[in-house]
Amino acid sequence: MESNPDFNLTCPIPIDNYPQVLLAHGGGGRLMNQLIEQMFRPAFGTSSDIPHDATTLTLTGKKIAMTTDSYVVNPLFFPGGDIGSMAIYGTVNDLAMAGARPLYLSVGFILEEGLPMTTLWQIIQRMQMAAKGADIQIVTGDTKVVDRGKGDGIFINTAGIGIIEHELRICPESVQPGDIILVSGDLGRHGIAIMAVREGLEFETTIESDSAPVADLVLELLNAGVEIHCLRDLTRGGLASALHEIATASNLQMEIDENQLPIREDVQGACEILGFDPIYVANEGRFVAFIPAKDVEKTCSILTAKNPQASVIGQVQDKAGGLVTMRSKIGSTRIVDLLSGEQLPRIC
Repeated sequence: MESNPDFNLTCPIPIDNYPQVLLAHGGGGRLMNQLIEQMFRPAFGTSSDIPHDATTLTLTGKKIAMTTDSYVVNPLFFPGGDIGSMAIYGTVNDLAMAGARPLYLSVGFILEEGLPMTTLWQIIQRMQMAAKGADIQIVTGDTKVVDRGKGDGIFINTAGIGIIEHELRICPESVQPGDIILVSGDLGRHGIAIMAVREGLEFETTIESDSAPVADLVLELLNAGVEIHCLRDLTRGGLASALHEIATASNLQMEIDENQLPIREDVQGACEILGFDPIYVANEGRFVAFIPAKDVEKTCSILTAKNPQASVIGQVQDKAGGLVTMRSKIGSTRIVDLLSGEQLPRIC
């Protein structure tokens, strides 16, 4: 039998340094970035793909945004939120980061045998209230049940569709030198709220998650005529990872000022006790925005009306290379890099 020189049974795995999946592959840092760029994107992506929270599509002449996400948070209920409402808000927020008005959601439940029906009913009710409050309809779904001990209670998958009603191209490639960088509120609360409950930590005050929908706020900016260049919600990997991803995609340098970062004293104190850097801690109701300098005053007025801790934190530099740097409180400058591992697992 003749051998075919064009036929090869070998199929090398792109990421050969890690023979098994690690928790850090889902943590929003360097390993997750490698997994996406070296395995998922070559297999499923196209040359026109732009790394973003939601993809934009054209359907019968209309621009729409589509996104999907899965939620595996532990514990299921935490100060300021729960897995059900967070699943709604997280998907609504991803659509908003493309400048879309959220319209429809699908919801898939993976339930573990033995999950109390009262717990499931609580989660469903909170999802219903969250969807109503975020003005989005749950229109389809699916349910699967796995063996006891195989599902950690409940996992939730969502997919969302929204409509884009403006001509802006809100994505990392639209970022320009001179753009001002703003955050919509205080940083790090969600991750610390989860960690405090999970580890039984007690602080002087209860730290609540910032979990909330931000679509109305983004639409208000658009309706006010703000020329938004890019938005990114600050979930896994926090502010640092979001900035790093946008800097890499735009091939521009970002410079932020540590003195301008809105971090509450209780969150800062908790991070110091636990050994965390708050710029890497996840949020579930905050985003970073890139806008031209001409729109700063208008943008700040809208953002601070919703959250007084919204703040200008830096500027895009006219330098190539995809770096993120931070001017420290003592005046030195350091490079802000991606996390190498997992700082806070199972927070969203």
